[in-house]
Amino acid sequence: MTTLALGIQVYDLTGSSFAVGLVGAAAFFPLLIFGLYGGSFSDTHDRRKVALAASTGLWFCSLVLVAQSAADVGQTGVLYLVVAAQSACFAVNNPARAAILPRLLGPEMLPAANTLSTVTWNVGFTLGPLLGGFIVYVSGLTAAYTVDAITFMAALYALFRLPAIPPEGEVGKAGWAAVWEGLRFLRSRRNLLMTFLVDLAAMVLAQPRALFPALAATSYGGGARTVGYLSAAPAIGALLAATFSGWLGRIRLQGLLVVVMVCAYGSSIALFGFSSLLSIGLLFLAMAGAADMVSAVFRSTILQVATPDELRGRLQGVFIVVVAGGPRLGDVVAGTAATVLGERIAIVSGGLACIGATLLLVAWHRGFVRYDAQHPIP
Repeated sequence: MTTLALGIQVYDLTGSSFAVGLVGAAAFFPLLIFGLYGGSFSDTHDRRKVALAASTGLWFCSLVLVAQSAADVGQTGVLYLVVAAQSACFAVNNPARAAILPRLLGPEMLPAANTLSTVTWNVGFTLGPLLGGFIVYVSGLTAAYTVDAITFMAALYALFRLPAIPPEGEVGKAGWAAVWEGLRFLRSRRNLLMTFLVDLAAMVLAQPRALFPALAATSYGGGARTVGYLSAAPAIGALLAATFSGWLGRIRLQGLLVVVMVCAYGSSIALFGFSSLLSIGLLFLAMAGAADMVSAVFRSTILQVATPDELRGRLQGVFIVVVAGGPRLGDVVAGTAATVLGERIAIVSGGLACIGATLLLVAWHRGFVRYDAQHPIP
């Protein structure tokens, strides 16, 4: 809901897709720094306490958004600063939470658990934009920010109820030396590295969400409600795919399926760029969301299974930089490309570039398509 409201507010203030794309730039650099450092922090401290502290920071950012909207500050600079602070807290929070999961479940349960995690994520990305678009249309931006701030308290309560989860194995000191240790481990494990690179190919080159306000205003009509539909469509597709996800636990060649799904994502985004009817566009966005969901499940599973516990926080930090930072860089790329080429051409070319980059990565490391879940080699 906050992401949608921010995009609408920035576009209302500036009338520029490039300015909306800069929201991604404001989020990326804090995400990069704090994602890497926060991952090392999660490997040296109780992961519950780390996640709880970072979530409290996120809640405070939600309260600031309520205040600036209610006061009608009307400054994009303030919005960019809040986004940067949100991104820093998010980057510390998510590695700690993700590193908890393998401590609670065995490897055989992780595909199902990651599917459930993806479902909860996409429920938020479905209900958030739909409800947010409706609330903004009926009551304005302040009401949407307020609902977000109130409901965020549920996340704080859930983290508070978790047991203590200190790190296992050899515990060092948090810091950049620990970060470099994790990066050296990743560089030497090509299958793990590929999970990050193929996701970057999709999210940086073929992420169209920064263009949704402009498409709603110029192509599809409907204003905030249409932005809500466009934002929710990928999540709806992901939820539908998760509904029939029982077969995922039986997949052995997980790397191959990741490659197929990333290419399917790029194809769906390219087809979305060609669609002039809103209903057809929503269908292709839903298909893209379904493909991304399957890819995300196995990228998470490969990372969790192939990484030792003492490095999971740091590798999850890299993961969140890629998973969350990639789309933010994608916002900048899409906004810039749309300024030069127009929204439609930017979307189509991004989808095709995603497919081409993925095939080049497979040519660089063909062993990834042979990754076997029963004999995981990082």
